Amino acid sequence: MKAPHLSPMTLLYVETEDKAFLSHRLPMARAARDAGFDVHVAASVGSNGDAIRSEGFTVHPIPFRRGRLSPFSAISTILGLRKIKRELSPSLVHHVGMQTCVLGGISSLGIATPQVNAMTGLGYAFTSTAPRALLLRFVIAIALRFLLNRNHAVFLVQNPDDRAALETIGIDPRRLACIPGSGVDTEQLAPLPEPDGPITVGFAGRLLTSKGIRALVAAHRILRAGDETIRLLIAGTPDLANPDSVSLEEAREWNNEPGITWLGQVTDISTLWRDCHIAALPSHREGLPKSLLEAAACGRPLVATDAPGCREIAIPDETGLLVPIEDPQALADAIGRLARSKELRTRYGAAARRLVVDKMSARAIGAAIVSLYKEQIQRAG
Repeated sequence: MKAPHLSPMTLLYVETEDKAFLSHRLPMARAARDAGFDVHVAASVGSNGDAIRSEGFTVHPIPFRRGRLSPFSAISTILGLRKIKRELSPSLVHHVGMQTCVLGGISSLGIATPQVNAMTGLGYAFTSTAPRALLLRFVIAIALRFLLNRNHAVFLVQNPDDRAALETIGIDPRRLACIPGSGVDTEQLAPLPEPDGPITVGFAGRLLTSKGIRALVAAHRILRAGDETIRLLIAGTPDLANPDSVSLEEAREWNNEPGITWLGQVTDISTLWRDCHIAALPSHREGLPKSLLEAAACGRPLVATDAPGCREIAIPDETGLLVPIEDPQALADAIGRLARSKELRTRYGAAARRLVVDKMSARAIGAAIVSLYKEQIQRAG
């Protein structure tokens, strides 16, 4: 007599955009697929749908506008998600990001499917002190407590500070899990030799004030004024859906400053770190910054702010240097210290590589997330 056929567990990722899924969630999704999950992705689909399908994943297009608070666009997203969830009946849903978690939570009302609600950094509402951000934080706290603070749901954070912040707004500590990042491919991103030529600092990320890009440009100006021939390469684009974004005109103007090159979007991030001696991310707050993880995997020393998420990877006098938030002079001093010492750069870069391989690789994070998925499904069963 044949054993009954067991259909695979169905996993639904809900992400804002297809490109965000590919750039940040792919290691997790591959690990889930390799563990036997049938992976589905609901997102706003642009030019990356075929790349997701090529992984063996099923794509479900949904209308999703990042940063838009229009009730009409929100209702459209909620209805689209609810339809997918009812038709698919997934074993587990993984919502990604604050906006997605809130809208996904509304779309799941009355549906007891196990959820992982990933807070990939607490974002503008928690980094800005503007009145709009403070109001948004208050609304988000109420929404998270009501929609997601439930037995079948778990909050996934990337660092201890975000965990503490969610506890502060009333999230049950028993429903909090911490996994450091989304994982990077430490085989594809291998240690790179230092380039020839002037010391070069690299920045990779969205061009937001809260990512510290303006502070970094100001620090570079300080260094150049002191006759330091340090170059700055900026990879990334403005995020006009975010009120914290620099303008396209300002980014273009940086190309007119001596020693600064704005590269725009870089497809192969290893080409950035190949041309840089130092990686810098003076962010106000992160989940666990992928840009620093990738730089560390390439063996680059790190300069970052003493802020949530950053200090998990930029460990003082081990993998790099930490400076206060929005302090261009301290940032310039830290970069200058590394620029003057190849021994420090080599030592910090090697330690950064070891840290990522041991604790933050795609393999390590994949195993942790699959374990969390299975635990949530078993708990609901």
